[in-house]
Parts: sequence; C-alpha cells; structure tokens
Amino acid sequence: MLLRERETKEGLLVSVCDTDCLGETYDNGTATITVTESFYGGPDAVEATAEEVVAALGRAQVANVVGTEAVGVAVDAGLVDEETVLEFEETRHAQLLWL
Repeated sequence: MLLRERETKEGLLVSVCDTDCLGETYDNGTATITVTESFYGGPDAVEATAEEVVAALGRAQVANVVGTEAVGVAVDAGLVDEETVLEFEETRHAQLLWL
C-alpha cells in the first residue's frame, strides 16, 4: 500500500491506496474516482505495512483510502464502518474524518 501524510491547515491529511490502484479511474454509476499520483503518490508517499497504515490513520484528522486491501485494513482496525464504504467497479473507497 502507498501511504502519504501531509499537514494542512485542518490538520494531518492521510491518503492511502493499494499500489495497483495508482493512476486508475473507477466508476460506480453515480460517481467517479481517479487515484492520482499527485494526491496518493509522489515523493512523500511510502510503501507501508498494515500496521503503519493503521497508525497513520489513527493520527489523521482527514483520510482518503482507496483499494480493497487498504480499505480492508481500515475496516479491520475499526477505523472505518463497513456500511460507509463505497464500491467502485473492482475497488473500494472510504473517507475518514475525525471531529
């Protein structure tokens, strides 16, 4: 999985995606999501283990997660409710916001 963390004025923004999702566009008939290099990749992105992803999501104020593996890690850790996960063709997407 690719993990990217960056500080914003709203707090820590974390983006995570399965590596095979990078550069792909997915559609579910209602919405489209593009997993761009500029948001999910780039020089600040690192390959991460499930434990590293969970730790980063726990620190995040906002997170975007794309990919079957990445979303599964967030759900299994109890950070994302399975019922809020969006299905996009052969992948999944979840957002996390701590208030």
